[in-house]
Amino acid sequence: MGTQQISAPPCAQPAASGVIHRNVRHTAGFTVIGNHLAQHRGLSLVAVGLAVHIQSLPAGARIGIKRLAERFPESETRIAAALRELEAAGYLHRSRVRLADGRIVTRTVSYNQPGADAPAARAAQPRPAHGPAAPAPAQPQPMTPPAPTAQPAAVLVPPPTARTAAPVPLPQPQTLTPELQRTAAALLSDLRRHAPQLILSEADISTLVPGVVTWLERRAHPDTVRHALTADLPVPLKHPAKLLRHRIAALLPPPLPGVRDLAPPTRGALVIPLQNCDRCDRAFRSRHPGHCRDCRTALPTAA
Repeated sequence: MGTQQISAPPCAQPAASGVIHRNVRHTAGFTVIGNHLAQHRGLSLVAVGLAVHIQSLPAGARIGIKRLAERFPESETRIAAALRELEAAGYLHRSRVRLADGRIVTRTVSYNQPGADAPAARAAQPRPAHGPAAPAPAQPQPMTPPAPTAQPAAVLVPPPTARTAAPVPLPQPQTLTPELQRTAAALLSDLRRHAPQLILSEADISTLVPGVVTWLERRAHPDTVRHALTADLPVPLKHPAKLLRHRIAALLPPPLPGVRDLAPPTRGALVIPLQNCDRCDRAFRSRHPGHCRDCRTALPTAA
């Protein structure tokens, strides 16, 4: 009888697609990152990478927006937006504090697992060395703890609040004609072609139309109005209608002067009024009442 041949099971073939991990155990210079951050579904890729970078930094490292923009190719705008994402998700907390010398600094706290309290710090215990057992140390004597040194108290500074001053009133035109209304409404609706963030609702356009009509009444060209409303927009722009309302009111040009206002003064245009002499009742021109020329000449002689 022949010997039964036992064949080994075939080796599992790797998947045709998908990631294949070739992991090497780190022994130094590594940071533990939770999957709740690495696979977060609500954070952008820039925010996740920025959180990993911040958690890898030593305590006391500076992570201002300008410093991060110098370190990475992303712009300050994208980095600021990523920091706000991490704050909203609980991975960062930023607050402004006032130091004892009066300076105001930003304090940033990084959380590697939002919502979980960090364990209390444990006193470091010396590890026993390998080899023969060391002799037991002498019984330590109680020591008086050193007096704590006074640390400058940090005073929390509340974040800046929205301004409470009343907004500048929207200018109103002298005559709100249908033609000017249509021109102003079309100009406001067309702003998003030049600045995509200036998307206005129909209610906002209806509110801002009188202010734009006032610009048109004062002979402002539509291109001039458009440039004044779209130039140097803040980033990010949260309230387009409020910004346009402020610019329409604050940048309103004065009315164009008339032709007579621009004409240079003509010689002899100032008319000196007529006066009656107090002595001879003769008429003469002077800015002030008194005596005519003959009476003024005769006065010293008569005296």
